[in-house]
Amino acid sequence: MALVRWEPFREIETLQRQMNRLFDEIVPTSRTAEEGIAFIPPAEIQETPDAIHLKVEIPGLDRNDLDVHVSPEAVSISGDRKSEIKTEEKGITRTEFRYGRFQRVIPLPARVQHDQVQAEYKDGILKLRLPKAEEHRNKVVKVNLGDGHRGNGQRQ
Repeated sequence: MALVRWEPFREIETLQRQMNRLFDEIVPTSRTAEEGIAFIPPAEIQETPDAIHLKVEIPGLDRNDLDVHVSPEAVSISGDRKSEIKTEEKGITRTEFRYGRFQRVIPLPARVQHDQVQAEYKDGILKLRLPKAEEHRNKVVKVNLGDGHRGNGQRQ
């Protein structure tokens, strides 16, 4: 068996090429490979005692291109990002923007009054205020402390 000299930098370069190839397959950067993963807008959820506040980042869309549906358990956001690519006769256009339809369904941590939602879409940020349903507001549960034999901190 022959000894082969280990060259860690060559292995790192090989790993980098493999990772680049993997990312090119997942998120294509050319118009011919458009069938990759769809655009998924990032979201933030903040829960208060009375409501759930949801922010979704959807830049580059007009409010008429968005469709928002709210059920007591989830929010569904879909839309269509239209392409505006203009090719020049002598130049090459490369785009990494994602175009086409997208949809995201966000499950909510508590039931909401889906007919009382307040919405605002400004500067590419969709903000929803989702009032909690009455049964989930300030719900207080009495804790049973047991009969004094277990679970109450006393020694046996």
